[in-house]
Amino acid sequence: MIVELPNTSTTDVAKKIVEVRESGGAISLGRVLTLVVCAEHGEPTEGAIEAAIGASSEHPSRVIVVTRGDRSADSRLDAEIRVGGDAGASEVVLLSLQGDLADHPRSVVTPFLLPDTPVVVWWPGEAPTAPASDPMGSLGRRRILDANRCANPKTVLARRLATYAAGDTDLAWTQITHWRALLASAADRPPHTPITEVQVAGPSDSPGIDLLAGWLRSALSVPTRRTVGSFEVRLVREDGPTVLSLDMNNNAVLSMPGKPDGRVAMTRRELPLLLAEELRRLDTDDVYALALQGVVDVEFEGQAVA
Repeated sequence: MIVELPNTSTTDVAKKIVEVRESGGAISLGRVLTLVVCAEHGEPTEGAIEAAIGASSEHPSRVIVVTRGDRSADSRLDAEIRVGGDAGASEVVLLSLQGDLADHPRSVVTPFLLPDTPVVVWWPGEAPTAPASDPMGSLGRRRILDANRCANPKTVLARRLATYAAGDTDLAWTQITHWRALLASAADRPPHTPITEVQVAGPSDSPGIDLLAGWLRSALSVPTRRTVGSFEVRLVREDGPTVLSLDMNNNAVLSMPGKPDGRVAMTRRELPLLLAEELRRLDTDDVYALALQGVVDVEFEGQAVA
């Protein structure tokens, strides 16, 4: 069910949510959090809505999508409510703000936050420079960013570190979860000779690869070099390197001295899965913070990161 409310008010939207809930049954029972999706006018939101609905099978939520439009227009609030088959296990409230109202999104969103449930704020597009200090970001216990969506991905991590606050995380970090698991497993396998150096190669404009290098630098405390090229991670040991790379079929290939190569099928995880993973935890991601700090100590070759 989709209910459109053009040129409306927060009071009327709140009343309509209750009305739809009563007519459709107890659709909001069991909501575990409020997910606030922040977008600017012109940014595609339907993909973000579909991702939130996809993640709702694991995390039933109230999803509030806020789009801020033309500040020079007359002040106006247009709303849309989606429930049932159009919202998965969530209920979705779309709020489009125009004019002066677009500069005060927090006051519009606050009445729709579910009581006694945590709030997560997600910017599917460009995020503010200091998310925790942003009026919308300060609503959230967790703030989900995406460095891949930044206008300048080569320098975004330095800015993320400068403004980092507990609760910040990044989908570029979430994308490398499986790679981190493979590398952690490889580092723990015998022979247990010390790792003396790390070399990480990948595209120059990949914050995820930069974070992978920063994570290894912080976890292993050894010199770490980041180069541009095809994806490869090389853990240097005296008796030979442990190498993680990709074959022609995009399978992960793990090579170790004296052992046959191991192969793991690596499928690309789509946005709903990445979002669902981030919504599983509402505490501070300390490892992400260490990875950001580790990026500073990585030796970058052929690219600027500051």
